Amino acid sequence: MKILVCISNVPDTTTKITFSPDNKSFNATGVQYIINPYDELALTKALELNEVAGGGTVTVVHVGLADAEPNLRKALAVGADDAVRIDAAPTDGFQVASEIATYAKDKQFDLILCGRESIDYNGGVVPGMLAEMLDLPEVNVITSITINGGLSQVERDIDGGREALEVSLPFVASCQKEITEPRIPNMRGIMMARSKPLQVLPAQGGALHTEVSEYALPAAKAGCRFLEVSEVEKLVELLHSEAKVI
Repeated sequence: MKILVCISNVPDTTTKITFSPDNKSFNATGVQYIINPYDELALTKALELNEVAGGGTVTVVHVGLADAEPNLRKALAVGADDAVRIDAAPTDGFQVASEIATYAKDKQFDLILCGRESIDYNGGVVPGMLAEMLDLPEVNVITSITINGGLSQVERDIDGGREALEVSLPFVASCQKEITEPRIPNMRGIMMARSKPLQVLPAQGGALHTEVSEYALPAAKAGCRFLEVSEVEKLVELLHSEAKVI
């Protein structure tokens, strides 16, 4: 099978978040970037599917600047056959999906896998937009997938349970954390990654659909208030007047 995996470059989860003095942009100084964890799962699952099938190729694609290339090399070290970087600073989900769709539309991929969302903006919109732009079916937050010929059996999360579906190839799917465990590149993979192709393509551009007005950190958490077990009426009053949850 010919599989495309969409990769995001995100700050490490231990990053201390700060913004520029005018609060218009994220301060990337000293930030360690990693492959989006949900995308790592999508990559591992793509490799597993081709191992079961006895062959195939896995391409990773990323919309971003040159500073993302170390993580694309990591994806190659994990096992991807080749990587593509579309040379544009990602601005929103629509732009990312549009750039990937332009690249993928004539490549005849059998399957396109994404993570369910990136852990920085948590939008979760790229898989659906990408599928629409490519006129393909899309299955969101899948937890398992098998391929039999031209058909795929998938399970996905729904409210209150799981849903089993059968989908014809090609299609787009976003991966949830239960789908597999991420692979760690070994020394042989790291050495092989140096010679695997990493293609840089110019962005196709287009009108921007979003504009950042301001970034802001959440309000600091207030201290806890403790009441006696007998103060039920006071608790109700505080939940109504201060917390405003009732």
